[in-house]
Amino acid sequence: MNAREQHEQQGWRLFRGDGVPRQVDMPPAPPWRRFGSAAGDPDRAASDATRTSPYLISPEHADVVNAALHLRRPLLVTGSPGTGKSSLARAVAHELGLGEVLRWPVNSRSTVQDALYRYDAIGRLRETTLMRDRGEAEPDIGSFVRLGPLGTALVPGDRPRALLVDELDKGDVDLPNDLLTVFEEGEFEIPELARLPEEQSVVEVLTERAGERATVRRGRLACEEFPVVVITSNGERDFPPAFLRRCVRLELPTPDEERLRAIVTAHLGEEALAEVDQLLEVFLRRRAARELATDQLLNAVFLRSGGVDVTAQGLLEAVLHRLGGAV
Repeated sequence: MNAREQHEQQGWRLFRGDGVPRQVDMPPAPPWRRFGSAAGDPDRAASDATRTSPYLISPEHADVVNAALHLRRPLLVTGSPGTGKSSLARAVAHELGLGEVLRWPVNSRSTVQDALYRYDAIGRLRETTLMRDRGEAEPDIGSFVRLGPLGTALVPGDRPRALLVDELDKGDVDLPNDLLTVFEEGEFEIPELARLPEEQSVVEVLTERAGERATVRRGRLACEEFPVVVITSNGERDFPPAFLRRCVRLELPTPDEERLRAIVTAHLGEEALAEVDQLLEVFLRRRAARELATDQLLNAVFLRSGGVDVTAQGLLEAVLHRLGGAV
């Protein structure tokens, strides 16, 4: 390694493990790892746009998405890790101007009720007791009801909302069937509000979005436009036929070499292609023998474009590690 290469390698090391405090300027993050509000910051606004917009999809797969949109049916997206399942929801919302995507990350403890709404009975009791002691009016029950991502997606509005149900196959085996009624009827009941007397039948509740409230009448909330629902699955479990019948299915293929080059260009620009050949060869060889995701290739190319010797064995193993089984 010559002096220039040594300087480049030393320069990228923000943490050196020598216990010496030092002031360092954090380098720009990859486009897909930039967060926060873009308000008043044109540079951040541009970066947030690139985080959403570079999504590559073939015409035939885009047609499947359009079929789901026309039919107002949930889109069930399957495919190996890194094929862009979750990003598809953001891409659709971005192109159609549907606003921020509501996200429901499913796990083994997820229930449909939690995704619809949560009622803080203990908080309401505590607040009611305090206000009674002060001689004040009791708090409105709506302040203790917050809609979840699915419930918020069903709130009536001028435009349908976008909802990402991420990794449904990680949920309980009965979860898909529990969703059927909501998907078919586009409405649900909040029993705590349905029991209120007629004079209190219209309640403003909190939603998943900060500062937004929704009106619930007689304990029921019904959508006017069925939301754009994208459901992802890693194929770890089969779903019931009744659930599959109500979805439009899209299988995203594993990207080939040509598509991988296009993905690198979309995220990192044409100049990144100068660094991709060796890494792409290694990535394709390793992907054939182990489970790898496309964003791992993007991580490697991003580092290499910054002057980092990613091919150093320890670093390459850290970036292109297998996703399944023993590490």
